[in-house]
Amino acid sequence: MASVSEQPPSTDLITLSRHVMDDQLRLGTTATGDLTLLLIAIQVTSKFIATNVRKARLINLVGLAGETNIQGEEQKKLDILSNDIMVNALRASGKTAVLVSEELDNAIIIEEKNRGKYCVVFDPLDGSSNIDAGVNIGTIFGIYAVRPDSDGTIADVLRPGNEMVAAGYTMYGSSANLVLSTGSGVNGYTLDAALGEFILTHPDIKIPPRGKIYSFNEGNSMYFYPPVTNYLNSIKYPKTGSPYSARYIGSMVADVHRTLLYGGIFGYPDDKKSKSGKLRLLYEAFPMAFLTEQAGGVATTGTKRILDIVPTSIHERCSVFLGSRDDVQDLMKFYPSENV
Repeated sequence: MASVSEQPPSTDLITLSRHVMDDQLRLGTTATGDLTLLLIAIQVTSKFIATNVRKARLINLVGLAGETNIQGEEQKKLDILSNDIMVNALRASGKTAVLVSEELDNAIIIEEKNRGKYCVVFDPLDGSSNIDAGVNIGTIFGIYAVRPDSDGTIADVLRPGNEMVAAGYTMYGSSANLVLSTGSGVNGYTLDAALGEFILTHPDIKIPPRGKIYSFNEGNSMYFYPPVTNYLNSIKYPKTGSPYSARYIGSMVADVHRTLLYGGIFGYPDDKKSKSGKLRLLYEAFPMAFLTEQAGGVATTGTKRILDIVPTSIHERCSVFLGSRDDVQDLMKFYPSENV
């Protein structure tokens, strides 16, 4: 006999599809349903990529494909497959006009017969260099609406991140987790492999105002500028209280996911080696900054709000610090006050 404290599982499952459709209904006549259909297409690509990530070793998808992307990084077979999955699904959805991928030199302008009113910028498989070690990797995406006077051009994505209508990521690891914001908070979903559905498991994610963990690649510390070095010293050797713990995985999706849930600070600064920063603005920094702010956190380059930057090219890079409000504001104090 079950103990009194045991409760049967809920029979009212909230799937991602149901959740976004409920949001659409709440908007009433202002919603067309196009964004809902686009998000459903993105979750289908996440399921497909998750399946291939899990069996990558078995079907020979681990290893280099013999090519490099626009960033000069060697492409893996799984990178190219994930990119093709996303491009094909987004084109077939009929809801997109412009696609920008980390893996492609140029933006894709969708042919007129399949063209919709949204632009999607994405990193199809962030952190793929870690897949051989079993580290969590993921897909990052951001969505813009095509401007009213445009048919869909590169200008529709060279806009500040604060003009995005939605952003999110899917993390592939021991489970597949999709985290999404459409501009009214952040929700997290977990893929139930048996049902084939993403189920709402982390409603209304809020970043604690202060955390106890920092995620920086300190292998680059010899190149860091003084504000970053001084900030890190302040949390590793505090005058009072306990030092922060270091937790750096090397997959942006995994490091930011932990920061969203538990607080603290994630940083990938510009430095003497990477003078413009390491992370790409459109499809890494913007979506993660969007999610961070929607969850109550702060995202900055150290001197300015990330979401206010106006991109000049689709593969532009920038410095990134994001996470708990108090932690990020502490870091900003180490930068010249007239620039903050």
